[in-house]
Amino acid sequence: MRLRPLAALFVVLALVAACGDSAGDDTTTTAAVGEDPTTTAAGEDPTTSVAGEEPSGDPIVFAASLPLTGDFSISGTKHRDGYQFCVDEINARGGLLDRQVELFVEDNQSDAEVILTQTERFISVEQVDIVLGTFSSLLGFPASTVAFQAGMVHGLPSSAALRVWERGYDNLFYFQQAAAEYTGRTIVDLIDYYEEAGVITERPLTAAVVAADDIFAGAIANGFLGGDVNFTDDNGEEVTISLAPGFLAEAGLEVVFDQVWPEGYTDWLTLANSIASSDADFLSISTASAEEAISLIQGLQTVGYDPDMIYASQGNQAEFGEALGEAANGVITHSVWAPTADFPGTLGGEPYSNADFVANYTEAHGTPPDEDEAIPFGVCQGMEQAILGTGGTDNALLIEWLHDRTADAPVSTVVGSFVWDERGLPVDGSFLTNQWQDGELSYVFPVGQFPGTVDLVHPKPEW
Repeated sequence: MRLRPLAALFVVLALVAACGDSAGDDTTTTAAVGEDPTTTAAGEDPTTSVAGEEPSGDPIVFAASLPLTGDFSISGTKHRDGYQFCVDEINARGGLLDRQVELFVEDNQSDAEVILTQTERFISVEQVDIVLGTFSSLLGFPASTVAFQAGMVHGLPSSAALRVWERGYDNLFYFQQAAAEYTGRTIVDLIDYYEEAGVITERPLTAAVVAADDIFAGAIANGFLGGDVNFTDDNGEEVTISLAPGFLAEAGLEVVFDQVWPEGYTDWLTLANSIASSDADFLSISTASAEEAISLIQGLQTVGYDPDMIYASQGNQAEFGEALGEAANGVITHSVWAPTADFPGTLGGEPYSNADFVANYTEAHGTPPDEDEAIPFGVCQGMEQAILGTGGTDNALLIEWLHDRTADAPVSTVVGSFVWDERGLPVDGSFLTNQWQDGELSYVFPVGQFPGTVDLVHPKPEW
């Protein structure tokens, strides 16, 4: 039994702290299925099935602590929408195990201390059935420890840094293709492919690498540069993982500039001028938020620095293209998902492909989804398949079932099919790569994996 009735979740609560409250204050937004801040799939009450009959039994409750405000709010609100739409689609098909599914969301304000408190309350007070993962390694790292200690299955849509996955936790499952440190391999593979194809006629020889002081952003930069991953495991032992020599060195690119900017940084013109002084052919911008990437690229445009190639770790969001306009053209960004990807999947025991997701989401919301909605939808889809596979919500059985997946019997979602290693990282995963071209996000690599590939534009168009 839950310690407080989950029926109360049908009322949306907004507890907004006055300006200046401490980060540890419990300022949350709670959402239930069909209520704001996220609308239902069809704008109607999703507690009823397609046939109009309400599922019997106590509801199955999913909970997520997400950054709806603060530094990660753009991605956080999209993650909420992705989770909500998945729950709506499950309920529109009659629920799960003949039970309605409810979604409980709280705003962690992009604060690691707040997500700790909220995750602990989800488990010990609310006694929810499933704790869904959050956005950002900064938030996922502490929350995943709470879930592990409670024996809760924890599907993660984000939290890519290796330090999240090297702690010996058996309850974590990552719904992206690889850890963040390995992102650079995909970008180097793209350069190699398009040089061989004749699209890149002058291979980049020098590189600048800049990153936010953030677990995720630093992980990508570390992979490019060949640094070490250092952390303390749960036994108090120091762990070091070497990434030497780094993907740029392996590809023959000389690093002529690298810098990390601190949290709260705003002096983008100074940083842009420093990058411009390096005159690097290739620029890697690693951020945890689209807002930082937008600000820096606007600074680069102002100072007139035009490298042949810019990679940004955050740039798949529609807001990125809208904010930058023509300045977005030519920027490449790694991706977990593409709207044209013909990934199969299931929902409610029936086929539910990526094409179904794109069509249904667009019809429900009036705008197409991007990957920040698709990835959490895939996490929810995976949890639903595990619940159907085990016939219940016993988290120990769910963990065992997910670990037992094989290439012949994977978890199949709108972001691909997954089989995980003992750490919870996907086996043989490889990122996709998109590029902004003429105001549209276009899929450019790997070539031939599914329909819709277009050639890379190189060098990047001038500002």
